[in-house]
Amino acid sequence: MAWTYLVLAGFLEIGWAIGLKYTDGFTKLWPSVATVAAMIASFSLLAVALKTIPVGTGYAVWTGIGAAGTAVIGMAFLGESREVLRILCVLLIVSGVVGLKWVSSTGH
Repeated sequence: MAWTYLVLAGFLEIGWAIGLKYTDGFTKLWPSVATVAAMIASFSLLAVALKTIPVGTGYAVWTGIGAAGTAVIGMAFLGESREVLRILCVLLIVSGVVGLKWVSSTGH
């Protein structure tokens, strides 16, 4: 269950990272409220996941999901660069997250 919480925390990190763009420096009320709520939920789920997942693994997976997901959404919906090298770098992040999960599940 800890991995489920960790993945959900990572998706919420994507939400609050994208949400920051729409808060206009926390001057817009509802985008700010939604962003802060996503931050609190993301950190809370991360904290629960870290009860059983090693902190180095959990934090790396959480930030990896957030970074890769935010970059993909930026490319897909926000007009950010889609150059091949950037996509390859995002794939490296994803492979690192998958690798950490794989190594953690094998008990090494």
